Amino acid sequence: MREWLAAVAQRDAVAFRRLYDATSPKLFGFATRILIKKEWAEEVLQESYISIWNNAASYQPALAAPMTWMTTIVRNKAFDALRRAGVTGAGVEIDADTFDPAVMEALESGAATPFEALQLSGDAKSLAQCLTRLEGMHRQAIALAFYHDLSHSEVAEQLKLPIGTIKTWIRRGLERLRGCMSKLERA
Repeated sequence: MREWLAAVAQRDAVAFRRLYDATSPKLFGFATRILIKKEWAEEVLQESYISIWNNAASYQPALAAPMTWMTTIVRNKAFDALRRAGVTGAGVEIDADTFDPAVMEALESGAATPFEALQLSGDAKSLAQCLTRLEGMHRQAIALAFYHDLSHSEVAEQLKLPIGTIKTWIRRGLERLRGCMSKLERA
């Protein structure tokens, strides 16, 4: 990927296409986890690749792996999109330095992307459908706890809310998810 980024810095369209083909499914999955809405994730992904094209010359291999650098761009664009949409809690950011190494390894691996895995599993589809029915902040608290493996206190710190509120949101959110999943299984 480093070679492709170096070539993109020289405005090599073929290298850019290869970089896009190799990384877009994973970056789309990452954007979807933050934004939930597929349409928003698609828009953020497009904005991110424009930024990657325009800023490839500023990529510094000594500071970050290519996927880490691109993931940071996607994350920043996703949070910008949330702010523009006026989504409550959009001021929350997770620095690239705090990404779980396992998450970054998964992003850089050749395994199925989160989005591809989601498409493969009927249960996962049902879960995604049920997640969209949760209130935004409840969904965000659950996502931070699940996707970023944060404790209740870490989620509370990220969202700048009392730990009791976070525990309640996660508990109620999981109860709603359980109920929703049961209804979908019976249908």
